[in-house]
Amino acid sequence: MLLEVDNLTIRYGDAEPAVDRVTFHLQAGEALGLIGESGCGKSTIGRSLINLLPKYAQIGGTIFVDGEAIAEKKDGTWRGEKVGLIFQDPMTRLDPLMSIEDHGLEVLASHYPKLSSKTAKQRIADALKSVRIDPTRAKQYPHEFSGGMRQRVAISLSLLLNPVLLIADEPTTSLDVTVATEILKELTALRQSRSMGLLLVTHDLGMVAEYCDRIAVMYNGVIVETGYVEDIFRSPQHPYTQSLLASVLHFNPEAIVLPSLKEVPNDAKEENLEIAANQEINQEINLETSLKDENESSISEINPETSDLPIEENNISRATAKTTPRVILYVNQLKKHYVTGGNFLERFIDPSIGLVKAVDGIDLEIFSGETFGIIGESGSGKSTTGRAILQLIKPDRGSVRFNSVELTRLKGEQMRQVRSQMQMIFQDPRACFNPYMTVFNSVADPLLIHKVVPNLEATREKVYAILEKVGLNSELADRYPSDLSGGQLQRVAIARALITNPKLVICDEPVSMLDASIQSQVLRLMQDLKEEFKLTYVFITHDLAVAQFFCDRIAVMRKGKIVEQGSTEEVLTKPQHEYTKALIASIPRIPHINK
Repeated sequence: MLLEVDNLTIRYGDAEPAVDRVTFHLQAGEALGLIGESGCGKSTIGRSLINLLPKYAQIGGTIFVDGEAIAEKKDGTWRGEKVGLIFQDPMTRLDPLMSIEDHGLEVLASHYPKLSSKTAKQRIADALKSVRIDPTRAKQYPHEFSGGMRQRVAISLSLLLNPVLLIADEPTTSLDVTVATEILKELTALRQSRSMGLLLVTHDLGMVAEYCDRIAVMYNGVIVETGYVEDIFRSPQHPYTQSLLASVLHFNPEAIVLPSLKEVPNDAKEENLEIAANQEINQEINLETSLKDENESSISEINPETSDLPIEENNISRATAKTTPRVILYVNQLKKHYVTGGNFLERFIDPSIGLVKAVDGIDLEIFSGETFGIIGESGSGKSTTGRAILQLIKPDRGSVRFNSVELTRLKGEQMRQVRSQMQMIFQDPRACFNPYMTVFNSVADPLLIHKVVPNLEATREKVYAILEKVGLNSELADRYPSDLSGGQLQRVAIARALITNPKLVICDEPVSMLDASIQSQVLRLMQDLKEEFKLTYVFITHDLAVAQFFCDRIAVMRKGKIVEQGSTEEVLTKPQHEYTKALIASIPRIPHINK
C-alpha cells in the first residue's frame, strides 16, 4: 500500500476539527479523487500528507507513505522526492523575483547538488515541454504568464523530482479543457508507468469521473462516502453526494442555454451586426479634429456624477431593447504584442524572435444587455483582451469604443470617469484583495476613488446594501479576506465591481476556482444581478459548460486570434473550426450523463 491514512484528526486551536477521524488508502499506480465543497477539509488533508500544516495545527492519527511514517520524518528532503504537491494558486507559490528557470534550478539544487547546470536546465526544459510551454520562455518571470500558464509551470516543477505520490490540489482550475486533458493524460501515463499514486483534490466532478479510479466525498471534515467512480456517480448513497451531483453544470449540446438568459433575439442580433458593420465601414475613427469634442460630450453622458441613470432606470425600454439592440462596446483590430526573449541583434535580423502575439487583431461587437463569452486555452489572449478593453494595459494598435467613447485616446481624469462605468471581476479573489484591508474598505474603495458618495455615512449605506444584494451579511464588512471562504470572497469581488453602478462588467474566470455547488450559486447570483442592474457581461472562461449555461454569444480565441464566434447554440452545436471541435471533444463526461 503506497498511502495509508488512519483516523486522521486535525484541528486549529479550540475550534471544531477541520478533519475528523478520516481513514482512507491509496495503492501504487492508483488515482483517488477527493471531492467536496470549499472549507470541507480537502486541502487540509493534502497539506497534512506533505507535512505543510501550520505549527499550531494539532494532528492526531497516522499517515504512512511507502511504509514510512510522515510525522516522524525530520529531514525535509523527502518532500518532492517522495511526495509532490501541486498547489491551487500558483501565483502565491511562485517567487515574483525569480525566473521560471531559477525556480527549477533551486528545486534541483536542493535535492541533487551535484547535478550539472547543463543537465538541470535540460530537465527543466523537458518538464516545461511536457505541459506545453515553450522552453525559451524559461527565463521569464511569473507575472509574464497567464494564470493558466502559471499553473502549468507549477505542475512541471512538481514533476521535476519524480515523486512516488503526487497530491494535486485543484491542478487544472485555471486551464482550458484541451490543456487540462493533455496534462491529466500525462499524469495518468506517469502514474501508471512509474506506479505513482495520485491524490486529486478537486471540485471538477467531470475530471474525477474521467481520470480517477476511486472517489472519496468529504463534507464538514468527514469522508461521508467512498467507492469506485462509476458506483458513486451512478448510485450516490449519501444525501450530500446526491445534492453535489445535482448542482453540477453539465455540458449538453442539445440543451444550450436557459431561455431566461436570452434578452436579445438572435434574428435582431444578426440584423444589428450587419447594420453596425456597415456603419463602421463608413465612419472615420481616426479623425483627430472631432475626437476630443466627441469624447468630452460622451464622457459627460456617462459620468456617474452627472448622470441619473446608473441603476434605477434605463432610457431604452426593455421592449425596445429586445427589438433594436444597441452596441455598447466595439473593438476593432485590437493588438497587444510582447517581446519576451532574444537580444537586440537577433530581433533586428528576425523581428519574430521572442515576440508573443497575445492579442493579434481581433474584432468584437458587444450588445447592451447581453452576456458575451470569450473562451479558449490558457495563453490564448482572453485575459489580455479583457484588460486591454478596460485600458488596464495599453493596446499597441486598434480601437476600443465604449458608448461611443474612444478609450484608447483617453488619459488621466477622462479615463477615470469612464472607468467607473466599466468594472472587472478577477479570477482569483484572494490575489486581488489587499489582505490588510477589511471587506468594507475593499468594497468602498471604488466609491472613494471615483468620488461617487458625499460622506462616510452614505458610503456605509451603499456598501451594506451591495453586500446584501450579493447574499452576504453586513456583519462580514469588518472581516478580512483571510476570514472568508472562496465563495464568500468571490461574492465580495462581485460587490466591489457593482458598487459604482457600471454598465459593462468584464468577468475573468469568476467561478473557475469555486466548487460545483458554490459555482452554481454565484452564476445564478450574477444572472439575477444582470437583470436587476441592467448589466452587460463580457464573460471570459475556459469552461464550456459554464459558457453554455451563461452566455448569449461566444467567441473562441486561440493564439491571440478569434477563430470562431456566433450564438452559443451555433458555436457549440455546429462548430466550424477544428480547435472548437477539439475543445468540445475534450470535455470530461460524468458517467450517468452517458447512459
